[in-house]
Amino acid sequence: MVELALPKNSKIGKGKAWTSSGASSVTVGNGNTMTFKIYRYSPDGGENPSWDSYTLDLDETGPMVLDALIKIKNEIDPTLSFRRSCREGVCGSCAMNIGGRNTLACTKGIDEFKGGSITIAPLPHLPVVRDLVPDLSNFYAQYASIEPWLQTSTPTPEKEWRQSEPDRDKLDGLYECILCASCSTSCPSYWWNDNKYLGPAVLLQAYRWLIDSRDDATGERLDELEDPFRLYRCHTIMNCTNVCPKGLNPAKAIAEVKKMLVARTL
Repeated sequence: MVELALPKNSKIGKGKAWTSSGASSVTVGNGNTMTFKIYRYSPDGGENPSWDSYTLDLDETGPMVLDALIKIKNEIDPTLSFRRSCREGVCGSCAMNIGGRNTLACTKGIDEFKGGSITIAPLPHLPVVRDLVPDLSNFYAQYASIEPWLQTSTPTPEKEWRQSEPDRDKLDGLYECILCASCSTSCPSYWWNDNKYLGPAVLLQAYRWLIDSRDDATGERLDELEDPFRLYRCHTIMNCTNVCPKGLNPAKAIAEVKKMLVARTL
């Protein structure tokens, strides 16, 4: 009989309970509180991850989940680690799994959650650097592999490469991607084949350059994508589209790439 076991240091234990006054389990404020159950992991300690609970008075906390995380780090537990930058949903730094769904902490409102608690974990599947900070090295390497820049053999114009309005409109729904990795890390196919399958975010970016009327490397780009794993591991599960915090449709972009590959064989 096969014996299945979790990898070393992967079983999550129970951590500390904190309030605005420190390590405690006492209710705070006037009862308008929320408990944030946060994944904690330090590679230096050699211990298993844990769930620490932080109870905050919402009357003294900003409206977004990121506001709560900043308050926890600034006033309660300075050892908590997470990424953040713009706070406006345009940089993708604070992508994490909140309430079981990949999203951005800076645009996710605390009032969207009921029941008095919110669970916050790093993006799934990726190695964890510390706490809510995932290792995105492979994700960025895959992005670089599609050569996401304009490639043209035409002479450099004096001012700019011109583009018609209809051709420019084709890029809508693609250029807005902020590379937060929420879509790719919600995709089961990417979990299983992250070393070969490029994933929704990178393939959406690939399509953005494939249909750019100013780019002359369409054939070469399609050659690089025509692979059983790099492109065709997509099974249209649609998790990517469902979680995209910018409302984009990576699944559709992937389908369009497949159509382009079929069309050039006809």
